[in-house]
Amino acid sequence: MRILLWHVHGGWSDAFVRGGHDYLLPRTPDGGAWGLGRGGRPWPENAVEVAPDELASIDVDLVVLQRPEEIEVAANLLGRRPGRDVPAVFLEHNTPKPAAVTTRHPLADQSDIPIVHVTHFNDLVWDSGDAPTVVIEHGIPDPGPLYTGEIERLAVVTNEPVRRWRITGTDLLPRFLEAGPLDVFGMGTDELPAAIGASGDDVIVRGDLPTARMHAELARRRVYVHTARWTSLGLSLLEAMHLAMPVVVLGVTEAGRAVPPEAGAISTDVDELAAAARRLLADPDAAKAAGRAAREAAIGRYGLDRFLRDWDEVLADAAAMSRRTAPATTGRNAT
Repeated sequence: MRILLWHVHGGWSDAFVRGGHDYLLPRTPDGGAWGLGRGGRPWPENAVEVAPDELASIDVDLVVLQRPEEIEVAANLLGRRPGRDVPAVFLEHNTPKPAAVTTRHPLADQSDIPIVHVTHFNDLVWDSGDAPTVVIEHGIPDPGPLYTGEIERLAVVTNEPVRRWRITGTDLLPRFLEAGPLDVFGMGTDELPAAIGASGDDVIVRGDLPTARMHAELARRRVYVHTARWTSLGLSLLEAMHLAMPVVVLGVTEAGRAVPPEAGAISTDVDELAAAARRLLADPDAAKAAGRAAREAAIGRYGLDRFLRDWDEVLADAAAMSRRTAPATTGRNAT
């Protein structure tokens, strides 16, 4: 298939574009939310950048939508409306906001475009109305068991932790500082030390590193800490588990399905998590054993091959559904 999608979530797309299709990524000179293209990522050659004004002349087979406004944008660019004239699915990356269980999904009042959730928890809590839904759990391109744990510090990966604060569990980080110092990776982290009252080397901001380099740096830290309170299952957590890092995880949203206790610790008791982080920092052998369990669990549930197979099935079903419901003449072929 020739699949149109915008580069919205680079970590998720890193797995998706490794399938057997052609992936068309709109690219504009100024980049940004509607024209990032490949974004400089080392993706396979079948992830192709296209100018938006070229899309009307390309026979796109299916659109993977990730933002509600993409429906109108794609319709204008293609001359065909997603879900009616060209098959489409809507990929929902996020937990519902503002309300946990009463927020209605923007696509809830239609049945032409299936909603694909990335976790069973999200499928449970979103009010998806009449829209058909399916869950495709994350898949991770395996970086390998790189863990050494040689640096006796806690690792955290988070984006915009000051702005997102309670959503990302930023307010919990001072309690982990009682267990050990933090190295923080991710976007928008420069203001974090001051925001949580840290000084000196207690919190070192490592920034937003390219994926391979971040994996290598993460794997040198002794323990991975995941404090997200209201997000989908973090790809950074699953990547850390693939690296064979021991993980200490706040037991909310989908985390209970992903993280077995033997992988480190999972709980809603933050004191219990901080104690586990302290114990693993002090015991490299226990940390390595937990990391092996984490990797085994992640490989078993979040492998790339399973992810791509699941997506192939959903894409084929969406295309078949569109053929069954399509009018006799549509889009740019209409007279």
